[in-house]
Amino acid sequence: PALAWARASAATLNLNCFLILLPVCRNLISFIRGSFKICCKRNLRRQLDKHITFHKYIAYMIFIQTAIHLGAHVFNVERYLFSWDYAGHNNQDLLRHLSGLPDLQGASTYINFIRDPNSDPVKEALKTLSGLSGVVITLALIVMVSSATELIRGIVRRQTNVAQHNPQQCFRNFTSWGRDGFDQCPLPQFAGLDPNAWKWVTAPLIIYFLERVIRFVRSLQKVTITKVVQHPSKVFELQMQKKGFKMGPGQYIFLHCPSISRLEWHPFTLTSAPDDDYFSVHIRRVGDWTEALAKACHVDDGEFQEAWKMPSTLKFVISISLSLILQDIFWYEVDIFVAGGIGVTPFASVLTHIWHKHNQSKSDMKLRKVYFYWVCPDTNSFEWLHDLLKRFDRQMAEDGDSGFLSYYIYLTRGWDKNQAQNIILHDSEDVDPVTGLQQKTHYGRPHWDKIFENIAKDHQGTSIGVFFCGPSILSKTLHKMCNKYSSSETKFFYNKENF
Repeated sequence: PALAWARASAATLNLNCFLILLPVCRNLISFIRGSFKICCKRNLRRQLDKHITFHKYIAYMIFIQTAIHLGAHVFNVERYLFSWDYAGHNNQDLLRHLSGLPDLQGASTYINFIRDPNSDPVKEALKTLSGLSGVVITLALIVMVSSATELIRGIVRRQTNVAQHNPQQCFRNFTSWGRDGFDQCPLPQFAGLDPNAWKWVTAPLIIYFLERVIRFVRSLQKVTITKVVQHPSKVFELQMQKKGFKMGPGQYIFLHCPSISRLEWHPFTLTSAPDDDYFSVHIRRVGDWTEALAKACHVDDGEFQEAWKMPSTLKFVISISLSLILQDIFWYEVDIFVAGGIGVTPFASVLTHIWHKHNQSKSDMKLRKVYFYWVCPDTNSFEWLHDLLKRFDRQMAEDGDSGFLSYYIYLTRGWDKNQAQNIILHDSEDVDPVTGLQQKTHYGRPHWDKIFENIAKDHQGTSIGVFFCGPSILSKTLHKMCNKYSSSETKFFYNKENF
């Protein structure tokens, strides 16, 4: 039975190791999804948006199957050793006789690969190529799994773990499995099968290699910092340009500065719109890397830093990652954007892009209404976003089109004594006393049932896209609301951005 478990788990490991690299090939996913726009329905294309979740599930299965495979082989090795002395069983003489058969083919094709009845099973297993490579690859898997956990990633906070950047550590010994063939003895020759693991991993390794080559070539393209802007609450903005770079709404990049750290890559959402002649990121000064970056960019000088003022040693490398979800914002008649905490950053770019499209080709747009909900403890770290919303308020008032965009800010931390006094004193004013925006701030958490019920009534018979970026708890709630209030006429389509 143990041999059957080992062989079965090995077969599933081959399949899952073939699949594990494909979901993390960003360029491949983007190409496939773009091709599907022509020939496939929307629901089928949206399954590609869950590529990170699929990657995680494959990793879970590899870990479970490795444990089964390892446990089965440990049991097998013990049985090989015990077959020399199987006291108390009627087949003792037969097992001992089979174990002692000589190597008639001259290729180490013993039925029992353990030749010394008094040896240690662990040492005997490590003498074989398949046993040694299995231990090495298991250790590599343990390192990858542990470094990919939220706990370890939260402590280290570096994008240098084996799971993300060195999958070859695991595949390097994968093709050695089964080469000794001591447990693969089809009767009557008692010879192992040829290794076939390499057949499964060659294709994905080639695809992943091409993916890394594309990223490397793109990273060699020069990135120029055109302006550095200081914002309140320890936030600064980097405006950059790169030849041939075309951004999409809600896109994010991995930023690397070799003069600060040769190993660290940090993801940042682009806050500029595709219509701008630059692309920008807003960075909060938290941690050693961001502090060093702010110092290198002379953020504390208190004035705009133009490109010619930047030190010549300050060079940037970016790795581009497309936002697959937020490219679908114009597919629906009504959009609901929900941001949780720091998840608001991609919507800065999206809202600006939508507003530009709305002003340029209003009659050609399918999108007619946008709801924006921002749920956060406080807005101190995102005061730069207030300026964007104020600009929308001003433009909507000038154009007489205040009904296109409705935004709602919910502060879950409540208010302190000073804020309460300020709210009471300025409650009758047209603008919110906390944010300075036209629409008043709400305190507490949104009542999602009431919100979805009202939107479903106001937009009967329409397709409504719900786009979310934030914590998983809120994601589950929104997904549940979409299913609850969808009907045969009015349908809510849930979309979650992955980072």
